[in-house]
Amino acid sequence: MALINTKEMLMKAYEGGYAVGAFNINNMEIIQGVTEAAAELKAPLILQASAGARKYAKPAYLRALARAACEDLGIDFALHLDHGADFETCRECIDTGFTSVMIDCSSHPFEANIAETKKVVEYAHARGVTVEAELGTLAGIEDAVSVDAEKALYTDPDEVEEFVKSTGVDSLAIAIGTSHGAYKFKPGEDPHLRFDILEEVARRLPGFPIVLHGASSVPQEYVRQINATGGALKDAIGIPEEQLRQAARGAVCKINIDSDIRLALTAGIRKVMFEQPDAFDPRTYLKVARENVKTIVKHKIKNVLGCEGKA
Repeated sequence: MALINTKEMLMKAYEGGYAVGAFNINNMEIIQGVTEAAAELKAPLILQASAGARKYAKPAYLRALARAACEDLGIDFALHLDHGADFETCRECIDTGFTSVMIDCSSHPFEANIAETKKVVEYAHARGVTVEAELGTLAGIEDAVSVDAEKALYTDPDEVEEFVKSTGVDSLAIAIGTSHGAYKFKPGEDPHLRFDILEEVARRLPGFPIVLHGASSVPQEYVRQINATGGALKDAIGIPEEQLRQAARGAVCKINIDSDIRLALTAGIRKVMFEQPDAFDPRTYLKVARENVKTIVKHKIKNVLGCEGKA
């Protein structure tokens, strides 16, 4: 089996009314939990690495682990760069085996975003690599990406046609109310996606794959587990899963999930260390953490993405 780009899988998702999960990876246990879940449910899959993940685990290790999972499980999936800051970062990833990249110049002026994205697209397409870009900016924090809530901007549907036509990009991340990180909304707030913007973007870009970033839903069972073992996570809620599923039935073909995985992994480690304070074998607590990752990914595939059996 092989690492593949995202073009065919996202077009199938658009036509089939589901979304492909793009799960952020940071270490071996996360990669194993995510890929085993996708393999067992026969779901299409994107593994993605952020700048922080590449710095922490080192690019060579992440690539080798991804290829090992592909060989071990006999499945195809995409290896994607999440939030590439510039052309040089995207080029490095393309040259070293990534099959898809995101160039994120959403904080730049519109014309500068087009220029840098087009440059990446030309380089990537010549090498069989797909490209995602972004219009609009999400609030929250994810590794090197940090945007204050008051500076977040919804995507302007008036810009999407020109942007896609001018750049030749393969998919487009838009801002319709999601946000990076676990602490999205406070209790009492009413999180909701701007489906009016999504529908207008879909009308202007018929058949074109749309991406949602910052779409973790903050599973409360893991928040409670962490707090029950001495943690002090803030009260927070994420995007309701039924809204994400609704988006996946429409033009949204790729949904990014990161914070939910981190919460699941951390809850597993803390549970073991709390119940077995003398435990020191990483295989003991990381095994539980890996199973938590697998469980949350299966849940997302079945109940949010709707892509079970679509590989």
